Amino acid sequence: MRTDSSPGTLPAREHLPAGNAGTPVLDVVIPVYNEEKDLGPCVLRLHDHLKRTFPYAYRITIADNASTDTTPQVAKQLEAEIAEVKSFRLEQKGRGRALRTVWSASDAPILAYMDVDLSTDLNALLPLVAPLISGHSDLAIGSRLARSSRVVRGAKREFISRSYNLILRGSLQARFSDAQCGFKAIRRDVAQVLLPMVEDTGWFFDTEMLVIAERAGLRIHEVPVDWVDDPDSTVHIVKTATEDLKGVWRVGKALATGSLPLDRIARPFGDDPRDRDIQDVPKGLAQQLVGFCVVGGLSTLFYLVLYSLFREFSGSQVANALALLVSAVANTAANRRLTFGVRGRGGAVRHQAQGLVVFGIGLALTSGSLAALNAASSDPAHSTELAVLIAANLAATVLRFLLFRAWVFPDRDGTGTGTGTDRQESTVVAQHNPSSATYTTGGYQQYPQPYQPQGPLPQRPSHQPYAQNGTTTTQFRAGEAADGTWRDSTMQLQPVRPHDTEPGDPR
Repeated sequence: MRTDSSPGTLPAREHLPAGNAGTPVLDVVIPVYNEEKDLGPCVLRLHDHLKRTFPYAYRITIADNASTDTTPQVAKQLEAEIAEVKSFRLEQKGRGRALRTVWSASDAPILAYMDVDLSTDLNALLPLVAPLISGHSDLAIGSRLARSSRVVRGAKREFISRSYNLILRGSLQARFSDAQCGFKAIRRDVAQVLLPMVEDTGWFFDTEMLVIAERAGLRIHEVPVDWVDDPDSTVHIVKTATEDLKGVWRVGKALATGSLPLDRIARPFGDDPRDRDIQDVPKGLAQQLVGFCVVGGLSTLFYLVLYSLFREFSGSQVANALALLVSAVANTAANRRLTFGVRGRGGAVRHQAQGLVVFGIGLALTSGSLAALNAASSDPAHSTELAVLIAANLAATVLRFLLFRAWVFPDRDGTGTGTGTDRQESTVVAQHNPSSATYTTGGYQQYPQPYQPQGPLPQRPSHQPYAQNGTTTTQFRAGEAADGTWRDSTMQLQPVRPHDTEPGDPR
């Protein structure tokens, strides 16, 4: 059960209604770099698949990031031949930069991307975006590592992929199975708030986006995919892996220091079924029990080690008292910070004093147990002493938790996560007003944030004028200027990170 009290800045997810409107539901972005041979067949195949199988209006956006061959000309030709295709060029490399730029300017409620080689079977596209349309999930990813996925690729890439995801699980506690599969989708209202928090502009962009979203409590849907490796891939594995490891370190450090404003993308309380009130279960109890058990287990091991050391030069009662005193101070400090979420120095001395009272109760239990053992046996074995102390500590642990929760760290503010006035938030909450924020681009429309469904979803619209307030106005898709061209938004967008304009991104 979640115990956070943040109201969240994102609205509750809603099912997008079907019907007629002027905006495509899905915008599929294809980031490319020097793909003059593969781009044409890829777009034609994707367009044919969407035309035959996708029930809503769609757009295919070619995001050319600084190609030096004839890729821009191929993209322009496809745009001229197919109404649903738009081309877009950036003068700097970086898949992450291309996705963030195009997604930030798009007006479609569902944003997706896929690699130009179309290694992923397109039959997974509708299952990928369906949970986002229905309001079930915030992001969706294709997974090559799911049990039901069918993958054809070399042993080298398989090893690298699985090793990378194991690193993410071990270092960043990621629970999604495949970070780098080039087949993902996101709701636009989530993207508008999430993308400015993603710093990477290259291949680590996907991982960083997913880790931040997962830590903020957003729902990530995984779709098993059928995937065939592209033997002509231009990805530099060693260079990309090095940059990814640097990104893992950077994101891990940001999460550890609390510098990421995760509250900015939290869903409102009540949107998650786990937020519903459960009778007779106080808020925060489950989380506190888990934290207390972990701290208690480590403290018990610490106590037993100390007892064994002190027992070498003192009697059992003295060794028990010293070991329990040292471990009690460490236990109170750890529970204060990790279990009950108390930050800062305020009240620390008082908490330690109350912890020592709890320590006295534990000392009485364990000392009484040792006294009873010595009365029953004049020379008990060391293993017997340890067994008696473990049993006594278990009883003392239950009592310690109850006293900690009710007396030392009472939940005075009703959040289940602290002591009211003594508690200091470690999360940086950004000042964010989603009702007024917009993304402005030269040659682009301004789209309010976040997306709110204002009408039924469109069927495939045609490019035609429409009348509004007595004036005939020509309607343009996202990214299309009045003269029918697509401008390079990197020249007009305000960079969300200082180095977004730095050259030399790893591809």
